[in-house]
Amino acid sequence: MYDLSKEEESYILAAVKTSDGDQTEESVLELEDLARTAGAKVLGSLIQTRESVHPGTYLGKGKLLELEEMLYETGATGVICDDELSPAQLNNLEQELQCKVIDRTLLILDIFAGRAVSSEGKIQVELAQLKYRAARLVGLRNSLSRLGGGIGTRGPGEKKLEMDRRLVHGRIGQLKAELKEVERHRELIRSNRQKNHMKVAALVGYSCAGKSSLENALTQSEIPEDEMLFSTLDTTTRLLTLPGNQEILLTDTVGFIRKLPHHLIEAFKSTLEEAKYADIILHVVDASNPQMEMQMYVVYETLRQLGVENKTVVTVFNKQDKLEAPSKTRDFQADYSVCVSAKTGEGLDELKEILAEILRKDQIYIERIFPYELAGKIQLIRSKGQLLSEEYLAEGIAVKAYVPLEIYEHLAGSRPAAGGK
Repeated sequence: MYDLSKEEESYILAAVKTSDGDQTEESVLELEDLARTAGAKVLGSLIQTRESVHPGTYLGKGKLLELEEMLYETGATGVICDDELSPAQLNNLEQELQCKVIDRTLLILDIFAGRAVSSEGKIQVELAQLKYRAARLVGLRNSLSRLGGGIGTRGPGEKKLEMDRRLVHGRIGQLKAELKEVERHRELIRSNRQKNHMKVAALVGYSCAGKSSLENALTQSEIPEDEMLFSTLDTTTRLLTLPGNQEILLTDTVGFIRKLPHHLIEAFKSTLEEAKYADIILHVVDASNPQMEMQMYVVYETLRQLGVENKTVVTVFNKQDKLEAPSKTRDFQADYSVCVSAKTGEGLDELKEILAEILRKDQIYIERIFPYELAGKIQLIRSKGQLLSEEYLAEGIAVKAYVPLEIYEHLAGSRPAAGGK
């Protein structure tokens, strides 16, 4: 009998604390969650306090010896570092410790690779992985140099490292071209939404804040959701009907995290830019998390990096069901704040009312009479505006409604009701 069970990888976590306020301990706890999400077992952690990260080995010599002892005592198969390592640091650590060494960026990339479902998500993940690896290709010396095979090819030829570099950069170029095509398709969808005067609200937030759960609760969808980090990578868009039968599109985005690798931000730019082109930002916050304030800061910093500015922001303090007492938290950087629970439905009606109020601010109040042959325009008001009342009279249909400026000009043929607009 052969044992075909997959051996569980086990790791020691390592980090460097360079200042009193850098929250290294919390970052290591998050790294532990990331490791478990990737399917690894964490057997211990080690934090060194020093002025700066060691340029050659990440940790100082003394801590390296301590780390070696921890590896021996626990039987761990590798080390995960809490920062992105340079090629030299990665190589030196592997030689010093004689075990597998990975950094925070590679760990996140591995999780993304396992979570990508759509073709766009797979392209984005592969592109981020190749960009990361392109700077870390290590040649295997002259032993792998290619000897010539005929006239014009004699000599040392091309080294394995050079071949790898050419192949990687060629694949990166191919993936970028594919991603451009995806972006073009996404822009086409955006332009169609604008033509149809559909407003869009983008769900953004820290990973595990409950964005997918909130979208499911609001739109009665069945988007996969769990408590794992980065459970959703692919953008999902669903239609939400608000009070007054107004309609708005809810778009989910990939969750943010501290020290989010720049390779990922670049690769997922087309997905993350859904927030940039949205009309409203729904900032979903896990109100039960002790690190809530830090997570909110990370989200705002990431939005700033993406150029998301001058948007109406609604901060949604989710997971109220996990709190012992009702939360009275407010986000003073946001235009609106609301406390909800996607699990129990608490506060969802208030959130819908807030969204309806935001849409109403860009709308015009009208009192019009539509001839019966133009009754189809009332359906336009129903879907794009807020129909307050309609009354069937001999001369036509009397309507009171709020309508967006974009469709106001399409209401030609109607006439103002007595005392109306």
